[in-house]
Amino acid sequence: MKDGFIKVAAATPPLRVADCAYNAAEIVRQAREAAETGAQLIVFPELCLTGYTCGDLFLQQTLLDGTCAALDTVREQTAALNAAVVVGLPLARRGKLYNCAAVLSGGRIAGVVPKQHIPNYGEFYEQRYFASGAEVENEPIELCGQTVLFGGRQVFQSPAMPALTLGVEICEDLWAPEPPSAALARAGANVIVNLSASDELIGKAAYRRELVKSHAARLLCAYVYADAGFGESTQDLVFAGHDLIAENGTLLAESRRFTSGVCYADIDLGRLLHERRRVSTFAAADALHTGALHLAPAVCDLRHRAFPRMPFVPGDKARLDERCEEILTLQATGLATRLRHTHAKTAVVGLSGGLDSTLALIVLARAFDLLALDRKGILAVTMPCFGTTARTKGNAEKLAEAYGVTLQTVDIKAAVEQHFADIGQPQNEHSVTYENAQARMRTLVLMDLANKQGGMVVGTGDLSELALGWATYNGDHMSMYGVNASVPKTLVRYLTAYEAARVSDPVLSGVLRDVLDTPVSPELLPPKDGEISQRTEDLVGPYELHDFFLYYMLRFGYPPRKLFRAARQAFAGAYDDATIKKWLTTFIRRFFAQQFKRSCLPDGPKVGTVALSPRGDWRMPSDACAALWLAEADAL
Repeated sequence: MKDGFIKVAAATPPLRVADCAYNAAEIVRQAREAAETGAQLIVFPELCLTGYTCGDLFLQQTLLDGTCAALDTVREQTAALNAAVVVGLPLARRGKLYNCAAVLSGGRIAGVVPKQHIPNYGEFYEQRYFASGAEVENEPIELCGQTVLFGGRQVFQSPAMPALTLGVEICEDLWAPEPPSAALARAGANVIVNLSASDELIGKAAYRRELVKSHAARLLCAYVYADAGFGESTQDLVFAGHDLIAENGTLLAESRRFTSGVCYADIDLGRLLHERRRVSTFAAADALHTGALHLAPAVCDLRHRAFPRMPFVPGDKARLDERCEEILTLQATGLATRLRHTHAKTAVVGLSGGLDSTLALIVLARAFDLLALDRKGILAVTMPCFGTTARTKGNAEKLAEAYGVTLQTVDIKAAVEQHFADIGQPQNEHSVTYENAQARMRTLVLMDLANKQGGMVVGTGDLSELALGWATYNGDHMSMYGVNASVPKTLVRYLTAYEAARVSDPVLSGVLRDVLDTPVSPELLPPKDGEISQRTEDLVGPYELHDFFLYYMLRFGYPPRKLFRAARQAFAGAYDDATIKKWLTTFIRRFFAQQFKRSCLPDGPKVGTVALSPRGDWRMPSDACAALWLAEADAL
């Protein structure tokens, strides 16, 4: 199991009601197909060996005998597969009939789990045939010539794949107020399978989908739901074969309804284990009996898992617009609350004409509108120096005019030149001192103007810059409230584009679009032929790569080898392996080395699940060593 990934499958075979031999053959056929595709866990529907709609035939010994023979066929003919196969069947025990799931692996029956919640309402009348397994304690039974544990208090593991712990429930168990899977998850099960026969009704598919997603989120697990379909009796009901695979609230795969076939997904067990370690309210319970799965580790090809290039940015436009509006509202509300609390008479922002300061101005305008304050109380300060271009300075002036804020120009060249003279810095030596002196001078101007005006400085730096440490300590690193502190660079661009599409003023929209087209730059080195000479991404690497690394490392604990593997898939055709490795190494090195800047960040609103506030989301010593991470990256 490389990097914690495992391929799973939910299968809906075509079947014939009460034709156990035919059903067994179809199950074997699909199991082999799934295993050849790389699936190591293959789940079939409820009562799939007989069909869910057998009615009073369930009480016939002939059907029960045929079921056991069919189970033995499936066991024998899937023995060579490097996969666990879970099938549904009726089973007579203790003078009762139970609706069960049998877990098969390596020619053995690892265990049999009875359904606990037996529906007897609406179109369901299972209590006519089946007893509840809720009161059944784990007990040994004889089945197919083997001694097998029968009961619901068991999970399943392979000694060779300890990251996988499997739990089983059946159909209605999921819909009950206290699903068995809750106890299974607390006992360690991180993959829950559900063998289901859920008939199709108008609107039920959407409800079923949300139920599976939300249950996977609540239990911090993967949930594999295999549904009965074609071949079930349509005397009164229609079954659609609605297979679903979810992981921690995200739907990974979904079958097309009213068909038969196999639905695949690649589950990230490492991500699930990280989430359970991280979330302190996920309380562990007493261990249950562990049934043995005979599985060998296999490399998951990840064909059935997608890694979006921009994980912070929704791919669907409607969702993206909704996300942008929500983030801008969060930022503006946080800032408005701080302005009101501090009784600030004005808000001061350094407006460079670049992306980050433009977003800060958008948020400022919204915050003042929320407080019903005159936007003239916003003091936008443009501070041209050695690297400023006419394009960015002009855009800053147009933005200030379009938003109706007060603009002040403070040319800092003379002040910086005097500072250079004071500290003995040659003006033609374009060192880090040359650059940082300008950034710190700008912060000094902003802070003193805020003091003079009775206001506060609003910071413009974004999450990606904080991760890389791409900020001058006590320069643009510092403010009195950093509105962009948890907004990554890839998302800053979309927020600005959203504003450009939203505003009715064509002049303002045009300026915003030109800001979007301007290369990202701190403009601290002299321009060449009037154009920006210092491009940030040429120096620290593409922000789309760094945001990708940031998201998966912080949110899910991906180590360097896993980051590299995911990035290779996500950016195939855009970056070669050497380029990805180069910037991954840069990201790790800078992320560790620049923690001291994050340890003393100003306040700012959290808007997403990934943030770097030293007071809440990321607490790391400033002198933590990156050696382990860099060694793993070097070995790629």
